[in-house]
Amino acid sequence: MRSFSLQLFSTTEQTQIDGVTSFVGEDASGSFGLLAGRARLMTSLIFGLARFRCADTDWQYLALPGALLYFVDNRLQICTRRYLLDSDYERICAVLQQQLLAEEQNVLSIKTSLRRMEDEMLRRLSDLAHDRVVQMPGGR
Repeated sequence: MRSFSLQLFSTTEQTQIDGVTSFVGEDASGSFGLLAGRARLMTSLIFGLARFRCADTDWQYLALPGALLYFVDNRLQICTRRYLLDSDYERICAVLQQQLLAEEQNVLSIKTSLRRMEDEMLRRLSDLAHDRVVQMPGGR
């Protein structure tokens, strides 16, 4: 069976896995599979699980917070902020769920902070406009 190399790149680590026979991932258009010999492909993976298999081994699962996938010359490159590899589906799903909740809390915190900053900027602009009107000659 033909195979290809999988190269994983994150901000802190890099892994290469040779002998991959199939890969299943998901982008905005849905799930798709890759086999050796496929034409060039570039897409953006969504947050979630991808999986791959080498020869007659069990599926390996890859948890990603989103990633850029590039397949060319039987080399699959995946670039992401971070990733988790595990052969245990239940375990990686639990970790992924925890990370998803943590990211949702971070996003909510950032949105709240931005909203406060925006409110404060609007208040200060209003104060500046009011001060300017009061200081104009002629009592306006």
